Amino acid sequence: MNIAGATSVGLVRSNNEDAFFFTANQIGPLSNLFIVADGMGGHNAGEVASAKSLEYFHEFVLQSHRDVHGVPGDMVTFLVGAVEYANKGVYEHSLTNPGFSGMGTTFSACAVLGDKLAIAHIGDSRIYTIAQGRVITQITEDHSYVAEMVQAGNITPTEAKIHPNRNQLTRVLGCEPPVNVDGILHDINGVDSVLLCSDGLTDMLSDEEIMSIVSQNTFPQTRVQDLIDAANDRGGKDNITVIIIDVKGETN
Repeated sequence: MNIAGATSVGLVRSNNEDAFFFTANQIGPLSNLFIVADGMGGHNAGEVASAKSLEYFHEFVLQSHRDVHGVPGDMVTFLVGAVEYANKGVYEHSLTNPGFSGMGTTFSACAVLGDKLAIAHIGDSRIYTIAQGRVITQITEDHSYVAEMVQAGNITPTEAKIHPNRNQLTRVLGCEPPVNVDGILHDINGVDSVLLCSDGLTDMLSDEEIMSIVSQNTFPQTRVQDLIDAANDRGGKDNITVIIIDVKGETN
């Protein structure tokens, strides 16, 4: 695998509430790991929520002695359990300071095992696959007010892009003690690249524009920066975080 990731504060926000992590090396029982988290909350609490979510997630992974190498379904269960653990940690941390009350974060994590992609997801950060340089597929589901309206047929995807409540989330990590995490096992046979990103990218660029950049024949570091630059060129209204995994490439 060839991997790259980066984050940008954007052109409007004064601080970056996104957090991300990636490695192609062994971490706990996982052969690799990729995460994007987008925090929310006042007085920098979103920044705390996203950073703490990664901290607690890693704590769970590194303390585990579970073997998930040979069974992709077990890896999904493991990732979901790690997100549930992180949710508990972030929620309890929010109770330690009145300024942290109500803080939360999106959280999208995945790991590759052969031709399978195991995912644990909550919120509206996204995971896509890009195949044959011309097919982009959103694997995760947005846990947002407008996404539910689109699914119900009340508005169109185009209307959702400009809806005044488009950033209102229905599910996040850290706001409540129990959390409903999506666990997904996706076949990546034939997939060229996997993309993780915060909504600072997808609010600025269409899926087709994202696919066009990710499909370029350049190093992943270049494509990551090209995506961030394109989002900033459109106004950079939010923090922008991007990870690209070229699943067919060799590890740098």
